[in-house]
Amino acid sequence: MRSVDLSAASWRKSSYSNQDGGACVEVSDDFIAVVPVRDSKNPHGPALVIPASGWSAFVSAVKDGHLTA
Repeated sequence: MRSVDLSAASWRKSSYSNQDGGACVEVSDDFIAVVPVRDSKNPHGPALVIPASGWSAFVSAVKDGHLTA
């Protein structure tokens, strides 16, 4: 996969993130084909760039209770 420039990405915290500062995941909705994901405690660190179809399948699995901690 080619590199994606995330310098202008806007980020939102996942609704599944812990409000106490743990398990903080942020995602960007600024891209059509991919969904960047990062750790909000390390905003200048690396981000995973996931194909949009894979992210959609992951979110559906979480919502449907197929994935548990």
